[in-house]
Amino acid sequence: MMSELLNIINTRRSVRTYDGRPLEPADREKLEQYMAGITNPFGVPVRFVLLDAEEHHLSSPVLAGETLYVAGLVDKVPHADEAYGYSFEKLVLYAWSLGIGTVWIGGTMKREDFEQAAGLAEGERMPCISPLGYPAAKMSLRETMMRKGVGATSRMPLDRIFFEESFERPASAEALAALGDVAEMVRRAPSAVNKQPWRIVITPEGYHFYEKKDRGYVSDKTGDLQRIDVGIALCHFCMGMEEAGRKVQVKVQDPGLPVPDKVEYVATVTAEV
Repeated sequence: MMSELLNIINTRRSVRTYDGRPLEPADREKLEQYMAGITNPFGVPVRFVLLDAEEHHLSSPVLAGETLYVAGLVDKVPHADEAYGYSFEKLVLYAWSLGIGTVWIGGTMKREDFEQAAGLAEGERMPCISPLGYPAAKMSLRETMMRKGVGATSRMPLDRIFFEESFERPASAEALAALGDVAEMVRRAPSAVNKQPWRIVITPEGYHFYEKKDRGYVSDKTGDLQRIDVGIALCHFCMGMEEAGRKVQVKVQDPGLPVPDKVEYVATVTAEV
């Protein structure tokens, strides 16, 4: 039987076409309460701000029918990127559980307008925003073409994501089976243009998360978008382990494993029964 979390992850999609209805007051209240309590294992606060599209004259050329946005802001401190991805994804998954659609947007918008509306402070950055709304009954042609262009539904096989002991040894069927639904939760995580830049090496000491870096995903405005993506995958992993009754701890302690070119260590997870 599929777990509740895996069902949310599997059914959730990026939504770019909305039906134009404002959020129901009860749904908005639930979202606001949930946002206020979101934390991440890096202890880096992420500040969420709801922005009315009409009031602030906000829009994006890749969206239609949206009435509300959420902006996430974070201080420019160590581990801000992975903390941001972890926290924002918790909000995304919770919104979908309420029937509310989202899509991560880091570039196709007038960034200055959103930053001003959100009250971006000195020393903060706003890597991404997302609309919040009810999906339209039918996708626009533009949305359909965008999803096709990035291969939105495709994912790497698990043995290209998970490894045992070193990057030279793809994870065995037995090691993946031991992870249960959690492996698929990680595989299904969303990422910028579906690059899936996370890699996990399984050792007796824990699950070591790495970023497989590509050019063009780092700027002062957004931070490291692919490291944010690793934070998203890490969120899926930890939430899945917790749903399975495991006690999770995240630490930043590089195990010193040899890594391929353009691969960087991010964090290690231990999960006790």
